[in-house]
Amino acid sequence: MSDSALPTGRQLLVLADRDTAEEVAQTLLAQWPALGPFELVRDALAGEDDAEDAQWLVVLEEPATGWEAPLVAAVDALVAEHEGWREDG
Repeated sequence: MSDSALPTGRQLLVLADRDTAEEVAQTLLAQWPALGPFELVRDALAGEDDAEDAQWLVVLEEPATGWEAPLVAAVDALVAEHEGWREDG
């Protein structure tokens, strides 16, 4: 990942359920305590009333030093292991 491709600002980790979001948040906090604390947010899909159709977000604020390539790669790998993804917040 080149520096020009590094994200800026808040990042959202999108995951399928609350338990997975909590597990990812705990792993992140254990490995990179400076990133926490995290906010967990339920994100209902547009037009869906069923609670089963909700995604969970782990909200990451940009570190004081900015997003660095090794950290972004590690976060992306962790989220992918849990069948999720990262997007700009």
